[in-house]
Amino acid sequence: MPLDTSAYSLALLRVDGRRWNELRRVHAQIRTQAAADGSSYLEMGHTKVMCVVNGPSEPGPRRGTAGGGGGGGGPGGVAEVAVSVVVAGFSSVDRKRRGRGDKRTLELQTTISNALAASLHTHLYPHSTISISLHVLSQDGSLLAALINAATLACVDAGIPMTDYVVACTAGSTSTYAANDETADPLLDLNHQEEQELPSLTVATLGETDRVAVLVCESRVQASRLEGMLAVGVSGCHQVREILDQVVRDKGRHMIKEGTVEKGMGVEEMEVD
Repeated sequence: MPLDTSAYSLALLRVDGRRWNELRRVHAQIRTQAAADGSSYLEMGHTKVMCVVNGPSEPGPRRGTAGGGGGGGGPGGVAEVAVSVVVAGFSSVDRKRRGRGDKRTLELQTTISNALAASLHTHLYPHSTISISLHVLSQDGSLLAALINAATLACVDAGIPMTDYVVACTAGSTSTYAANDETADPLLDLNHQEEQELPSLTVATLGETDRVAVLVCESRVQASRLEGMLAVGVSGCHQVREILDQVVRDKGRHMIKEGTVEKGMGVEEMEVD
């Protein structure tokens, strides 16, 4: 059934009951796998992603991952960020199996690797490799954004120094490119059905700033609409950052309460019930 874009208005609801500036439900967890250095699980709507981080460690044999996956670390005496994305065959309706050489998967790996390498303090770990393995369990739009957010949480859990959270969100427009509607309204956090029908972009920012770390737009859109879409996307990133930061703080309080870690100088202001 095609999406009826004529029903979109700032005063009306979208197909899933949200208003134009509302995020889908975001649920996240960290330290989900004890055997890994860092791990996370993230849900953005019905898009579900799991991430495992190992390292920094001595690089092993070169493998087919973004960033090389071995061979003495990254250039210039910094750690190499090797990203691997595995899309489960049952994650989408078409049940299409993607191999390691799939072009779309390689693009995702490269984008995530470059985004995290700009925030992680890789210069502290020369001749090392940080391995990030992402598994897509369910797809319902905003896949790249969910992968970036899950990878950020896992890196925080692994204790790898970084400048700030790298958080991502999608934004779109209520009218297609062919409609040539200059007054089209922006939309925040698109689901799969909206991504198929409407122009969209994925934006990632660094922390609470408006500094853009990733901007991917694979659909045709009028230049006049791009600024509004980008502003809505950046605003969504700030909302996502607050959610992820709260997840990390809640986990820290829980670990202190259980006695897993001692309350140190970095968490003196935490209120432990």
